[in-house]
Amino acid sequence: MFQSFKKDNLTVNIYSSRKELGFEAACDAGNKIKELLLAQPIVNIIFAAAPSQNIFLENLVNQEDIEWERINAFHMDEYIGLPATAPQAFGNFLRKRIFDQKPFRSVNYLNGQCESKKAECTRYGQLLAANPVDIVCMGIGENGHIAFNDPHVADFNDKAQVKVVELDGPCRQQQVNEGCFTTISEVPTHALTVTIPSLLKAKYIFCMVSGSNKAQAVANTIEQEIVERYPSTILRNHQSAILYIDKQSAGLLKFNMWQFLKDGKND
Repeated sequence: MFQSFKKDNLTVNIYSSRKELGFEAACDAGNKIKELLLAQPIVNIIFAAAPSQNIFLENLVNQEDIEWERINAFHMDEYIGLPATAPQAFGNFLRKRIFDQKPFRSVNYLNGQCESKKAECTRYGQLLAANPVDIVCMGIGENGHIAFNDPHVADFNDKAQVKVVELDGPCRQQQVNEGCFTTISEVPTHALTVTIPSLLKAKYIFCMVSGSNKAQAVANTIEQEIVERYPSTILRNHQSAILYIDKQSAGLLKFNMWQFLKDGKND
């Protein structure tokens, strides 16, 4: 059971638990992938790497009748300077959870160990330009970032497809809060990221955000004005974006549309 409403163009679905959210989002994304594969030979998908995506990815790989060999996969951001084998590297996260589990047509990684960051941004930007994105599967950071477009570097009119960014303190602290690193000093200070306009070029966006630590970000996404200070607010301008939240991440919303979920069991 879920409640649904719209804010501007953004559809918001509220579920009783993280588990239900991940399952339903995966079903919706899987159905959209199959729908697109009926209409076109290849589908291009950008995936996010974060603990918030775990249940979604677990369910997506179990969707039936998806022709993965007709799908080009991309990931949306990567730390700069981590060892190639580091489990915190986003490419490795996605490799373990989905990329090595299915026979994709291609898997395209951002290289955080590149010698030339400028050349890597150009290379990956050209890949995205040559393979127009159909679907983005993503989350929202505690500071409201989408990909690694933190508030101080977010640009709704960015001319670049991919860029180097310096990560802000709240973004780096989130990585510690989620258990990816032990201390903030271990978290890289810079990353490569797909820019906001590049993400918004996708035909469809599925955005999964769960947990009380994301409640402020969700409230800002829905209730603040659409400005770079709150990067995720730009999702409200997209014609086919769905935000999936649970009762915990909906906890700071000012309206009462989610009240019926309060007594539901959480996962």
